[in-house]
Amino acid sequence: MRYLMLIYGDEAKMQAEREKVGADAYTGTWFAYRDDLGKSGQLLGGDALHNVAEATTVRAKSGGGILTTDGPFVETKETLGGYFMIDAPNLDEAIAWASKMPIFQTDGGVEIRPIMEFDWTAPAE
Repeated sequence: MRYLMLIYGDEAKMQAEREKVGADAYTGTWFAYRDDLGKSGQLLGGDALHNVAEATTVRAKSGGGILTTDGPFVETKETLGGYFMIDAPNLDEAIAWASKMPIFQTDGGVEIRPIMEFDWTAPAE
């Protein structure tokens, strides 16, 4: 089954950790995690996201039309910083991989969501 592991953390804490240990060392822990996950054969993809200040939110206006705003819609300490998509045999295996992420060094968290499988090649009925 495919799982999306969403990585949440406090950007200020992550930046402080990056400055404390150095950018190369901080990034290196993530690359090492990615490499280990890749060697398992379960890694399907993943990326980091730019800071939340660079986000744009798109919402529908009541009465029609679209409203766009800079930044996130909700004020929150933790923001979505990136993701990994994996193909794991079960949730326990996904939890095991999530528990090894460097995000826990800065009190972050990981949300694991199973992916609904659709046949996008079939015509809609």
